[in-house]
Amino acid sequence: MTVRTRIAPSPTGFPHVGTAYIALFNLCYAKQHGGEFILRIEDTDQLRSTPESEQMILDSLRWLGLNWSEGPDVGGPHAPYRQSERMHIYKQYAEQLIEKGHAFYCFATAEELDQMRAEQQARGETPKYDGRGLKLSSEEVQQRLDAGEAHVIRMKVPEDGICKVNDLLRGEVEIPWAQVDMQVLLKTDGLPTYHLANVVDDHLMQITHVFRGEEWLPSAPKHQLLYQYFGWEMPVLGHMPLLRNPDKSKLSKRKNPTSINYYRDIGVLPEALLNYLARMGWSMPDEREVFTLADMIANFDIQRVSLGGPIFDVEKLNWLNGQWIKALTPAQLLDTILAWQGDRQKLEDIAAAIQPRIHLLSEAVNWAGFYFNHMPTLTAEQFESKKLSPEQVRQSLQFAIWRLEGMFTWNNDTVSQTLMDLANQMEIKLRDFMPAFFIAIAGSTSATPVMQAMVTIGPDLTFARLRHALDIVGAPSKKELKVWEKLNQQLKLPKNEANDTAE
Repeated sequence: MTVRTRIAPSPTGFPHVGTAYIALFNLCYAKQHGGEFILRIEDTDQLRSTPESEQMILDSLRWLGLNWSEGPDVGGPHAPYRQSERMHIYKQYAEQLIEKGHAFYCFATAEELDQMRAEQQARGETPKYDGRGLKLSSEEVQQRLDAGEAHVIRMKVPEDGICKVNDLLRGEVEIPWAQVDMQVLLKTDGLPTYHLANVVDDHLMQITHVFRGEEWLPSAPKHQLLYQYFGWEMPVLGHMPLLRNPDKSKLSKRKNPTSINYYRDIGVLPEALLNYLARMGWSMPDEREVFTLADMIANFDIQRVSLGGPIFDVEKLNWLNGQWIKALTPAQLLDTILAWQGDRQKLEDIAAAIQPRIHLLSEAVNWAGFYFNHMPTLTAEQFESKKLSPEQVRQSLQFAIWRLEGMFTWNNDTVSQTLMDLANQMEIKLRDFMPAFFIAIAGSTSATPVMQAMVTIGPDLTFARLRHALDIVGAPSKKELKVWEKLNQQLKLPKNEANDTAE
């Protein structure tokens, strides 16, 4: 048997270090057994998936040196490798489950399901699907199908007993069937959910081992049951421990930059980041801290994975990156620095921004320095405004983060329009609104146009600097966040609708 592992990211945002972490362990397991590592794009979320996000994922994983033998960009014997190009496959398998009696049609509306969950919560029960679709006769089901009623296809799940899942890392895991919902497999629009597409694709692509984050462990009974329903052999499962913030919470962009591109942009070497991710819950037999991907593959043993939540410590990453830098010759370091900031278009954009402001070439260093720095040095006093209250400053930074994070296209027009719209909706003059952003991004109000600068440094550094600024002036509490989220949504509405909502 040829070992085949895969990584299957969703292209719905910036490339996450957690994706690289899981990809690394899948690649090492496959290569250590002389197998193949596959990349598949799971883009069934048509509203949030974008080609730009997919390309960033591919580029960032390639930058790290995590190369795949089959994928959407290189093809392979099981193409296509994008789920959006495989839609014709999933419906036939969902209908096959209905024919075998393992799935059923459900015609419940969203409003009916909301009412069902509300009633369950009122009774102190855990909200879950109540099986109402199973109570319909075959005649009624056919009549409603013939009438063209909207419906989904759900899988049948036992109501009683225990599901036992064998996990390569955790041994036998027991999960009561009472905790497993009757999962939707095919949505009303005919698109598959993750669960159906994942199982079908892993089988058709002959995946033998699946290492994924432990957050997917509750889904294992559904997947195991689907394999049984289809009569297929299930891949060996292994649920990796989640990366965590220093406070032990799940790694999130609110507390730590999570984009691979962020670490690339601030000057972390790909070898160092990969080295650090390898150290997350795994160690070399000789316990050395600095090692290459080739070293890891040669010495890899999946049983050496520790199940304790690995802490993603940026200071430790910086130290490790320093070790890699120190190992370079001066000539290699020069080449590395030039390659790091060798994007000619970016350099031309910076040159265009500083050109009207300099009289000597030596002045370029002062005007352009913030484009290359990691984070400006800030104080709360810098954000004091004669026109805005401290709360307005804080809200403007937080609302901007939310608005910019929701953008699918990052350019001068979209960034500028987003900030101008926010200032207008908050009823703040732009000249009073923008100083906080100059300080957050450049560290000073004397800088090149800040909206253009945000485009030049890119979204990852922009978000990191805005969050840093928000921490300096006072990040919102959990209670404030709930109020601000509602206010941010109200600001987007036409005034009459916003007033109605407020009332």
